[in-house]
Amino acid sequence: MPGTIADLKRDVPVYDEVDVLVCGGGPAGFCAAIAAARAGAKVLLIEQTNCLGGIATAGGHNHLCLYTSWGSDERVVGGVPFEMVERVVKMGYGAYARGMVDFELEGLKLALEQMAAEAGVKLLYHTLFADAIVQDNRCTGAYIQNKSGRQAILARRVIDATGDADVAASAGAPFEMGRPGDGAVQPCTLMFLIGGADWSKVESFRNSQDRTLKNVWAQAQANGDMEPFQDQIMGWWWTPTRPDQVGQNFTHIVGCDPTNAESITKATIEGRRQAFHMIPVFRKYVPGMENCYLISTASLLGTRESRRIVGEYVLTDEDILAEKTWPDSIGYGSFFIDIHNCTGPGMDRETYRPHKGFKYQIPYRCIVPKAIDNLLVAGRCISVTHRALGSTRVMPQCGLLGEAAGAAAALSLKAGCPPRRFDTRKLQDHLRAAGAIIDDKGIVPDSAANS
Repeated sequence: MPGTIADLKRDVPVYDEVDVLVCGGGPAGFCAAIAAARAGAKVLLIEQTNCLGGIATAGGHNHLCLYTSWGSDERVVGGVPFEMVERVVKMGYGAYARGMVDFELEGLKLALEQMAAEAGVKLLYHTLFADAIVQDNRCTGAYIQNKSGRQAILARRVIDATGDADVAASAGAPFEMGRPGDGAVQPCTLMFLIGGADWSKVESFRNSQDRTLKNVWAQAQANGDMEPFQDQIMGWWWTPTRPDQVGQNFTHIVGCDPTNAESITKATIEGRRQAFHMIPVFRKYVPGMENCYLISTASLLGTRESRRIVGEYVLTDEDILAEKTWPDSIGYGSFFIDIHNCTGPGMDRETYRPHKGFKYQIPYRCIVPKAIDNLLVAGRCISVTHRALGSTRVMPQCGLLGEAAGAAAALSLKAGCPPRRFDTRKLQDHLRAAGAIIDDKGIVPDSAANS
């Protein structure tokens, strides 16, 4: 194995000094940046790709859910995450129904950049977070790496929206990873997009079968036409604005460590291979896909699970199943406990599908890491258990966590106190005024987004 080399001592130029630095431009980071800027903070958002939206755009996942409580017509997510829906639908790039939005990837990229510009958020693309700057257990900024070289950003507040808790881990905040016992994480997926589909025929066929098409894939595997890496559809995302295109949540890559560069490289290569492998299978076995073809594979590998911070409170699956409420609620989760098989195809036995109207609150303490001040965490790397993550990790919920983090970062600056000591009642008042839904009083009937 290679050894080590002493890092060169050098002066690192300061790129910027800001009130709030947001690391990561996915739904969590985007919503955090918008909320902080609207609350009056000077905000810089850094993003490793060339767009906002994270897995929803660069990750090719052209479907966001769930904005309603499970199986119901009551909307439990509002604020900036729902503004994303309204904007992309109003622009003619998506369709919203039953608490879910399907959209064109490029359309959402444009919509989010418009919203960022309107809010006054400064963006820096093609930029990697490198290391946290920590002084006296306070995160005071970050080192970054991009085409301009290594630089520093000084910040009064930092929001970790990297998905993998990269900032928190670098800063020395405690974290956990994987399921109890063996530390295995949920498999990764490389989304891909196909064209040439006759969606009406595809849907008619699915409705005549088990909609996961498990029997179809079993037959394809028995005939030697399909490898057994997957046994069911995890998601076929379609929007009427692009009627012959279908987003494919289908590849299934187990054994990946999302915090290891070599591992995610191998997983990406395997995911792309699986995507190409499936095209002739679709053509042969799925009516309506006889003429389908591969348009693209995603730029980002879809990661379901990696690091989870240990925060001031760890939300458990027992809390979720009990549909607990919390005095420091910052929003609702409502998705089923969605856990993919960590060691093979399909779903894990820990998966749980709840009753109609299922919802639970998420406390502010879950986004506040132990040990490090001036740092908040938003998205799938918040303080939850492995099983609870199966529900909290979906993108509308990541967005509401980001909005709360962004607002708390800006408001705690005004209050002159660390985020962990900020009065959550003031945060809740601010979020309500901004259209967020944090308790039963804010729940509204679900209706189509503006068109």
